[in-house]
Amino acid sequence: MSKTYFVMFSTDPEVDPRKCAVGIACARQIAVDGHTVDAFFAAHAVRLLHADYLETLDERAGQEPGSSRAMLDALIAQARGVYCSTGSQALVGVTPENADAVLVPGLEVHWSGPPGVSALSASADACLNF
Repeated sequence: MSKTYFVMFSTDPEVDPRKCAVGIACARQIAVDGHTVDAFFAAHAVRLLHADYLETLDERAGQEPGSSRAMLDALIAQARGVYCSTGSQALVGVTPENADAVLVPGLEVHWSGPPGVSALSASADACLNF
């Protein structure tokens, strides 16, 4: 039986890169297993969607180079939606206007905030936070 998962990423990857990598891996696996996934990136975790930043995550997380990018690409391909906090992205210098130059290519991000978190989590069968 398929379920709907709301996966929230809010951990600063500078503080706990391994937790961030594990979160991406778990969300990807849930989607690959055929469940519906809505992934929401907030606070400093929005940097996980930045192409250049993601390239540095693997070494700090103790993974093979390219692992995080491959997992995120698979999550993007399988997820129903990938959301990010408009305010959190703005804090690190990314806006809808310059996003294409910074974010992972092929990402169709849904810009949102607390109302999106509330709606997505309320409609999910399960909520996870990384």
